Amino acid sequence: MTRTAKIIHLAALTVAATIYVALTTQAVAQSQRNCGPREAVVERLASGYGETRQSVGIGSNNAMVEVFASDQTGSWTILVTMPTGVTCLVASGQSFEEVAEALPAKGNDA
Repeated sequence: MTRTAKIIHLAALTVAATIYVALTTQAVAQSQRNCGPREAVVERLASGYGETRQSVGIGSNNAMVEVFASDQTGSWTILVTMPTGVTCLVASGQSFEEVAEALPAKGNDA
């Protein structure tokens, strides 16, 4: 993976962590529907959607943030696993693409 791709994945993980923090303020009942043991969640993504882990990072509160996606179907899922071992789905969608965009030149804020 190129340096640029790593930076893009890190940006996606940062956004996912931000989304996670925002979602943790919602009712506990809703978050429990989207959470479960990590092994079961990962198995469901693999068997049901053909998704594999594309990137990983550590977010706020030492939470592990992971992006899973399928190269064949384009589906993607962002998971957050808390230090307690509980894994929660925070976002999912379609049309996943791996991109490698160059960083803007220094001094160019466009």
